[in-house]
Amino acid sequence: MMSRTFAPSLALCSALLALPQLTAAFYLPGVAPTSYKPDDRVPLNVNSIKPVAAQDALLHSVMSYDYYNERFQFCQPEGGPSYVSESLGSILFGDRIMTSPFELHMMKNETCKKLCSSKYDMPSSHFVNKRIMQGYALNWLVDGLPAGQNLLDDRTGTTFYSPGFAMGSISATDPDSPTFFNNHYDILIEYHKVNGREDQLRVVGVIVQPGSKAYKDDNLECSDSQTPPIVLVEDAGTETEVTFTYSVYWTESPTAWATRWDKYLHVFDPKIHWFSLVNSAVVVIFLTVTVTSVLFRALKKDIARYNRLDQINLEDLSGTGALEDGVQEDSGWKLVHGDVFRTPSHPLLLSVFLGNGAQLFVMTGFTICFALLGFLSPSNRGSLGTIMIFLYTLLSFVGGYVSARVYKSMNGEKWKLNIGLTPLLVPGIVFSTFFFLNLFLWANGAAGAVPFTTMLVIIGIWFVISIPLSVAGSWVGFRAAAVEPPVRTNQIPRQIPPATTYLKPIPSMLLVGILPFGAIFVELYFIMSSIWFSKIYYMFGFLFLCYGLMIITCAAVTVLMVYFLLCSENYHWQWRSFLAAGMSAGYIFTNALIYLLSKLSLGGLSGTVLYIGYSALLSFLFFILTGSIGYFSSWWFVQKIYRSIKID
Repeated sequence: MMSRTFAPSLALCSALLALPQLTAAFYLPGVAPTSYKPDDRVPLNVNSIKPVAAQDALLHSVMSYDYYNERFQFCQPEGGPSYVSESLGSILFGDRIMTSPFELHMMKNETCKKLCSSKYDMPSSHFVNKRIMQGYALNWLVDGLPAGQNLLDDRTGTTFYSPGFAMGSISATDPDSPTFFNNHYDILIEYHKVNGREDQLRVVGVIVQPGSKAYKDDNLECSDSQTPPIVLVEDAGTETEVTFTYSVYWTESPTAWATRWDKYLHVFDPKIHWFSLVNSAVVVIFLTVTVTSVLFRALKKDIARYNRLDQINLEDLSGTGALEDGVQEDSGWKLVHGDVFRTPSHPLLLSVFLGNGAQLFVMTGFTICFALLGFLSPSNRGSLGTIMIFLYTLLSFVGGYVSARVYKSMNGEKWKLNIGLTPLLVPGIVFSTFFFLNLFLWANGAAGAVPFTTMLVIIGIWFVISIPLSVAGSWVGFRAAAVEPPVRTNQIPRQIPPATTYLKPIPSMLLVGILPFGAIFVELYFIMSSIWFSKIYYMFGFLFLCYGLMIITCAAVTVLMVYFLLCSENYHWQWRSFLAAGMSAGYIFTNALIYLLSKLSLGGLSGTVLYIGYSALLSFLFFILTGSIGYFSSWWFVQKIYRSIKID
């Protein structure tokens, strides 16, 4: 594909023009097209076998397996299969792409071509039958395009391609019926002629229609509908011989190569997205207007009274304290001006969290923008994971800088410990949890287990690139001038009066955390379905808007909570703002547990541990992200109001 260079102004205009059509979530293909001539060989690669929803619409496993796992006994190419090179993100997301024995030639139809024969003993038959009952699906790639099934959306009446196809089938009406193993594949491939040229043919669609056929001897009658299905017998000492066959049918399509992914990018009930977006926008607008009017009106009156009081006190040296007492009783946030910038407890830990939160905030914003502009195409497998790791590594400088500036403004003295913990604490927790969960995948022989060499690559990126950048950012941050508070801090801390119920730590955290969660609730559901049910998520336009609404909501409610906290003469706002905004991660984890009970049916311990572990890991990162948003918005608010009044 030809590349073009755009001027910055043109790129900015293009982004602005795209905003009204965010729901389209356009994309740029991530790989260059491959053109074939008639009879050229078209590669068919196989990916790991992953679980999808079974016939009861529940997910029964989270383990994926290598296609050539010895218990599946699928046919292998001559000389054995070889791995296809993948990106780091593709490996982390569980892709294991390998070559296959299928021979596809452009525009050459094949009928009932034999692959090989395999014999299944009792353990292999039991293993395969159990995977069929759990709803496992085969995943093939033809010219980089996933082979899928043509499905109909009953709500919208549109057809779409769903990646992957069933390994076998069971009766939907009779629970005691045997499982049928699919050993024949009708491969329907669509191709497009570039400008009508016969020597410029491109693959634009792949559908696989699997079938189960118990062939007798060498009589391969694939088109015979009377051929009974094959059942893998689980009796001791009995082997079931299975012959694998396939047919290939080529059809011309008007679909261009650049839009071939449109068939796979299907939105289930788009009205839900719009309803959620409009609902969240209304809530955010109402909340923002309310917070702005309440705070500005109250603060304007408070600041005017305080400044007028200071002027009266200067003119009236005899000074009756009636007016001052009245003002102080009316609004108490000025009373804590000598304590509001007092160093909080555990400033080192808070500064480390805030540095990593700023790093996550910038990384998330850049990633969503790149995806929105189409640079993270689904055709470039693993590009999302790769760019996230790349951005997080490069933005370690931001994390170190923010952590150092915050810690210096809190008068921290353990600056060496701050420099070391910023790139080690949060990434260390994430890596340790990931490594622990990966042990369960290794123990179960799952394809999703990250190889040891990939782990070494991640550690190398961490220590060779990320940590030095973070140290450099910390060095720059500590050399910069400290952020001076607008008021002096008293030597003796002020006593904090008892708080009302809604301002106590737990109730205030629960109240503040639920609103940011509500802004992303619907998109979170689709993201979780994409992760666990192996669906393609591409609605980055909605995600971009929901992310912006979440930021505004998180900042607004945290500022409002801090204002009420200061009015109640409680100056411990630093940790309270961080924890209250971060509480939305608690709602996300609770939602994940509800999703586990309603959409999943994981019978084994390993699957449940993996699901809860990954959900807890994502919730922890979201806690750091939203907590940092709440803290910095509150910090800006506190700085703003105390700079607006005159303090003697």
